[in-house]
Amino acid sequence: MKFEDLLSDIDGFGRFQKMILCLSFLGRFTLPCHFLMNNFIAGNPPHHCDISGLETGSIFGNLTQEQRLTVSIPARADGTRSSCLMFPEPQYHLLLNSSNSTEPPAEPCQNGWVYDNSTFKSTLASEWDLVCEKKGLNKATATIFFVGVMFGAVTFGSLSDRYGRKIMLLVSYVSGMGFALISVFSTSYVMFAVLRFLTGFSITGIVIISSVLIVEWVDIESRKLVGVIDSLSWTFGNMALSLLAFFIRDWRWLVVAVTSPVALAIISWRWIPESARWLIANGRLDEAHHYLRKCIKMNHRQGMASSIKPENLANIVVANRGSKKYSYLDLIRTPKMRKLALFTGLTWYGVASTYYGISFNIAGFGVNIYLTQFIYAAVEFPAKVAVYYFLDKIGRRKTETGALFLAGLCLAITVVIPRDQRLLRTVVAVFGKGFSSASFATLVLYSSELYPTVIRQNGMGYNSCMGRVGVAVAPLILLLDDVWEGLPQVILCCIAVGVSLVTSRLPETRGRCLPETIEDIEGTRAPQVESPILPQENAEKEIGG
Repeated sequence: MKFEDLLSDIDGFGRFQKMILCLSFLGRFTLPCHFLMNNFIAGNPPHHCDISGLETGSIFGNLTQEQRLTVSIPARADGTRSSCLMFPEPQYHLLLNSSNSTEPPAEPCQNGWVYDNSTFKSTLASEWDLVCEKKGLNKATATIFFVGVMFGAVTFGSLSDRYGRKIMLLVSYVSGMGFALISVFSTSYVMFAVLRFLTGFSITGIVIISSVLIVEWVDIESRKLVGVIDSLSWTFGNMALSLLAFFIRDWRWLVVAVTSPVALAIISWRWIPESARWLIANGRLDEAHHYLRKCIKMNHRQGMASSIKPENLANIVVANRGSKKYSYLDLIRTPKMRKLALFTGLTWYGVASTYYGISFNIAGFGVNIYLTQFIYAAVEFPAKVAVYYFLDKIGRRKTETGALFLAGLCLAITVVIPRDQRLLRTVVAVFGKGFSSASFATLVLYSSELYPTVIRQNGMGYNSCMGRVGVAVAPLILLLDDVWEGLPQVILCCIAVGVSLVTSRLPETRGRCLPETIEDIEGTRAPQVESPILPQENAEKEIGG
């Protein structure tokens, strides 16, 4: 008996499944806020050297503020004032616009900086002077966070396969919220960086656990709908972030605001069920029966209650359930699992690099950053509606491959558009963000359908880890605009197009039952046990590429 058959009998997308979807939405809503919050808390406000130490003599005291800056701060080639240099003494001849006078060499800022607070009231840069020679630390904040996410993905993926989805989801809720709120009281950049790492480590469990938990409770026909709806939590979170950041210009209060929804998720956690698939796969039939009866009652299928008993569930998953413990090593023990892990890992890396490479560049087009963030979020709605249509129309593989290729194409176009055409560059970037968002929404569902139940969380943890490597690298790629302004877009374009070719080698999962064991992937399941996926010869053809 297949678990999908059981779900069909008790309604694979009834009130019970909709409750899980709604409850998980609360926790997932805050994730995109944390993932993209660095755009605002690490914003680099306009600044110049503090010239208060030069305020000596009656001449300087009689000058206007604009004139004081003219004689104290050297000008760049484009006429703007330097952010990191100052004159050791006031250069009064500059007030005469004299081009024949020899200016003394400028020196680094001696008394700190003065920041323009018109856009940000307080950021990490203005709090701890992470500018000029320390600007790399400001950019590294996002990388530090996503390195934490990377390690957290591996940890929570393994632990949730070992101890269960539900308990590890609570651990992720509590620890993620705790570390985020403690970071608000940081007294140094090092303290904040450490707490930011721990926040990323903790909250990543929310996304990989809730995504798998939902997919394991719904039937085949509803998986694409659930995947798209679940991904919309990111869209809502992105849009909310732009509004919150617009009204809350202090980085500490912004962290508090985007973390607060997790409190509601913690309160509602008690109503989230454990995965019945996982319980059965681990031999805990009585507990699986308990949650299945809850599902039957909530979905108004009481007629099925008498026919579903713990002993009947023993026929759903292969024998020796519960006697074998799985780990990340099982992703590479067998040939087809190795190939699957390699291809999905590269895909996650490429999709994450592309998506966040575009998302982190909200200030790169000269348009208001709050408006850019909102538009970047809003374009995800039509992108994900299109995903819902194409997932069944052309399948998961073609949808993923096409979205990645088009995102890369948009990145290539932005390279050839002149820098002064800001509106056109922004429009093309918005389309690129839409395609990259579509690829991410497809990938989460696609990956969860590719891996078998016994190591699905391990697989998703590994994939999420590879994705966070891509995210951690994205801010560093954007720093290459100092070498050539179009270089980041060229690199991201190559990553997107290259990974689209890798994705084309993955098997299609449209309309198929979820694999339950590694033997289902390898095509070596015992013939007397009914396979919950494709016939053996088709599975071998697909995985073998």
